[in-house]
Amino acid sequence: MNVIDQEHGEAWSLYNGDSSEVLMALPEASVDLTVTSIPFGSTYTYSPSARDLGNVRSHEHFWEHMAWVTKGLMRVHKPGSIICIHVANLPEYENSHGASGRYDFRGDTIRHFRSEGFVFHSEVTVNKNPQAQAIRNHSKGLLFVQLDRDSRAMWQAWADYLLVFRTPGKHPVPISTEVTPNEWIKLAAPVWWDIRETDVLPVLAARGQNDERHLCPLQLPFIRNCIRLWSGKGEVVLDPFNGVGSTGHEAVKLGRKYVGVELKPSYYKVAASNLRAAEASSTTMDMFAHVGVTI
Repeated sequence: MNVIDQEHGEAWSLYNGDSSEVLMALPEASVDLTVTSIPFGSTYTYSPSARDLGNVRSHEHFWEHMAWVTKGLMRVHKPGSIICIHVANLPEYENSHGASGRYDFRGDTIRHFRSEGFVFHSEVTVNKNPQAQAIRNHSKGLLFVQLDRDSRAMWQAWADYLLVFRTPGKHPVPISTEVTPNEWIKLAAPVWWDIRETDVLPVLAARGQNDERHLCPLQLPFIRNCIRLWSGKGEVVLDPFNGVGSTGHEAVKLGRKYVGVELKPSYYKVAASNLRAAEASSTTMDMFAHVGVTI
């Protein structure tokens, strides 16, 4: 396996390397669930490496490179297992795209995974706060002042999406779910309203002096919902775009095993620290549960 570095815990393995290469070296049909936020084309660039999927010339170039990861996901996943992909649609600008609007990244993600043999299983829209977006992004289409200037320029806030894919066949082990009927009523809704944008792992330690344009970890409740619904205790959860280790942090705390791949060394180091902390926390809770102490 061509990796720069690797670290392992009792329930996790983390690799600093190219996800397309690591996926092809992992055991075939060894993963039960993937939860990840794929790179958003060239909108966000995470490192100067030519291996970074954000360093592409066009949308077509991105999907050409992404196909190597997608093929790896198909290879390592068990039959009938679930792949959870976080995406959002992307902005297009008049000076670079000819008109100001949106690129249907969500739709292209669905078409891409289907073309690689995955079944489009389901999807969820994740609600976002338009006022928070207006303040953070200075988006004129969300500002009150634009209502008076010309409301034709107004647009809705950018939602996030959970796209759920399934590998062909039937998983050999049914899941005895941890999700209660009342929880399922919320999770079965087409919109998740209660995912707070700030409920994430700390990221400042991962930023380098010459950091690129973006680092926004996936919200922890988003990850927990996926893990609890589509995996069982002791099963293997994967994130090929590990970042600071949010998926692994939740997987380990929920009693799963975890495999993560991260290209950027600074993110990899912070992720390893987060995974060690999650495992220590999980071990402590298990010890108290064993002796019957409520904490």
